[in-house]
Amino acid sequence: MSSRLLGRRTLTVGAAAGMASLVMPALAQGEPIKVGVIVPLSGPAGPNGQGVFHAVQVAAEMVNAKGGVNGRKIAVISKDDESTPAVGVTRANEMVGEKVALVIEGWNSPVTLAMQPILARADIMDITAVSKADPIVAGTVNPYAVRINSSNGQDGSVIADILANHLGAKRVGFLTQNDAYGNGAQAVIEAELKKIGKPFEVVVTEKFPFKQTDFRVSLANVKQAKPDAVVAINAAESSGMPALIQQYRQAGIDGIFVGAVGTILPTAFKIAAEAMTGVVSADVYFPDLLPFDGIKENLDFVAAFKKAHNQAPDKGDALGAQALFVWAAAANATKSLERKTVAEALRGKTIKGTIFGDMSFEANGQAKHKHTLFKVTDGKTSKLEVLK
Repeated sequence: MSSRLLGRRTLTVGAAAGMASLVMPALAQGEPIKVGVIVPLSGPAGPNGQGVFHAVQVAAEMVNAKGGVNGRKIAVISKDDESTPAVGVTRANEMVGEKVALVIEGWNSPVTLAMQPILARADIMDITAVSKADPIVAGTVNPYAVRINSSNGQDGSVIADILANHLGAKRVGFLTQNDAYGNGAQAVIEAELKKIGKPFEVVVTEKFPFKQTDFRVSLANVKQAKPDAVVAINAAESSGMPALIQQYRQAGIDGIFVGAVGTILPTAFKIAAEAMTGVVSADVYFPDLLPFDGIKENLDFVAAFKKAHNQAPDKGDALGAQALFVWAAAANATKSLERKTVAEALRGKTIKGTIFGDMSFEANGQAKHKHTLFKVTDGKTSKLEVLK
């Protein structure tokens, strides 16, 4: 566990604009508000989780530099869930003991789903940054759920569109992470393909655990099936996904490699390099592409992240920061830290002036997104071509 006390003043975002000036001076001297971050800091997704944590730290510094939340500074506490549900439950209970006002969590959907009831029973505000499984915002465990990333449901139609309308794939294969995230994503993609109505056949499905890095047996089966395109659903963007892409190329499979939404991150490029060339995918955030290169709040965040870590933030980093920004906006607008009050200021509402522009949420707490489709034209230089 690490704890860090950060900067001063509040982020002016949407309805929160100007609230800092209404806070009594005495409140500024209050105890810091503890914000917990539970993500994988080690293991296959460790580098990605570390990025999320670092982004939340940067966002906290930016919020504190503009007055904090309700006149109080934010202190960020991190815990490693090790991409394991049982460990996530332990970490969630530790956050309850820390008396945090907010937990920003979630790289792996099974871990998020395991932690939700712990935080809900403790009446702690819980914002999912990355995990995509649709049950996370179903309301069955957490009636005040909020998720920043796109969902499997949102992504499924995008990948189905790529397969049917951009690639014309009739023979489709799947390489699927065998958990709530992967299985849910595949089910939605298949359902959306059926809705499109063009002929297709799933000719092969190979499933694997999150921590797997050797896919040679599965890829031999994929090659034998002769698919036109293969959808890879792998959330281990620092280990499993780049290994899968490299081994896919080595296997000499002709079918086009389609990465699930949000899985083709800079960490994959660093490892797989030229093997990334030809990969097709989609995502919801790019620090230097339209519309983000014209959003002042995003440019400020990118500059602050680069200054702190000497590199641009990726999508996961931006989602972590956005979670803190929208919570701070809602807390300042309502002058409250109470879970139900803050959640209801987000669910079904729009928060203006964020790093994603104006971010709107569905009534169930799911953030709305516009996806950008792309093809990797040079894996070595991470060059992308936007697909129309």
